[in-house]
Amino acid sequence: MKISGLSTPALVLDIRILKENMAAMAAILKDSPVKLRPHYKSHKCAALAKWQVANGAIGMTCAKLSEAEDLCDIGIEDILIANQVVDPAKIRRLADLAGNCRLTVCVDDTENIRALSSAAKASGSVIHCLVEYDIGMERCGVTEMQEVLALAKHISACENLTFDGIQAYAGHISHIETADTRRKMTAENYDKLKALLALFQENAIPVRTVSGGSTGTAEIKAAEGLYTELQAGSYLFMDATYRNLGLPFQNSLFLLTTVVSRREGLTVVDAGVKTCGIDQGMPAVWNGTVDTVVASEEHFQLHNFSAETNVGDKILLIPAHCCSTVNLHDKIYLTDGETVVDRLMITAKGIGR
Repeated sequence: MKISGLSTPALVLDIRILKENMAAMAAILKDSPVKLRPHYKSHKCAALAKWQVANGAIGMTCAKLSEAEDLCDIGIEDILIANQVVDPAKIRRLADLAGNCRLTVCVDDTENIRALSSAAKASGSVIHCLVEYDIGMERCGVTEMQEVLALAKHISACENLTFDGIQAYAGHISHIETADTRRKMTAENYDKLKALLALFQENAIPVRTVSGGSTGTAEIKAAEGLYTELQAGSYLFMDATYRNLGLPFQNSLFLLTTVVSRREGLTVVDAGVKTCGIDQGMPAVWNGTVDTVVASEEHFQLHNFSAETNVGDKILLIPAHCCSTVNLHDKIYLTDGETVVDRLMITAKGIGR
């Protein structure tokens, strides 16, 4: 089947560029102590997760317990939930899941740690824990080094829990367009994290894992060598936001649309916010330029699109944010040139619990 035969809107993924992106990340990490633990939230696709692990990833990162359950269900053996799980019912599910894979979760609260320990003991499982250190994201985690140390000691004293190390995620740096600014801010975080690791060494507490980083800081993290694992996700697909950063990855994921209406200065396609995430901005056009893009539920209005088009023509858009766009679809069409070669199901689509 040719791409032109697909019903739109549809997500299409260029297999050649996908493989090049995988190779580019492998090259970045080749001589570094940092190992790749890709983030499942970027593609939510079981087939791609298995492909990543088969090609050298040490395991998978995910955002939610339900995503971890999906990953375990397809045979991924090493899973990190890079968030806190605090609901009692979910903690029981987490403890049960930990009996079927090596499961790690982030913590920043003593009561939560006690609840995890109790559930793991009841389930007969072991839950691995990373203490989350807030190094500037201002989201989850504790901000003081002594708090991190105290939580690590608390985990070590609890039954059926294992203290593995630290999560220090600085997502606020990932999309900064100026490389020098990204390096400067990452260097400041490096100093904070190095001081924290020195504190642990003084207290004779081993830190086996330092997890964090992203597509936007992959090269920096690999060079500094302080982290042990990288939680990059978007590198596989890229998007219009990351495209502006000059990273060694290319856009492989596109939203195929059809022109449904046009007049002088205005081209309207059959995709809108219900099929393309706009939380990080409007999509870009793959072949051509536009002055502005206006969004509604079912349409994008492309003002002064540079290419000549007719009603019925197909246009490829680059989502501004690949992660939120993928979560709106059931499937991704894998393409080689103009040919559709496979269809990958987005197995964790819409899962947010």
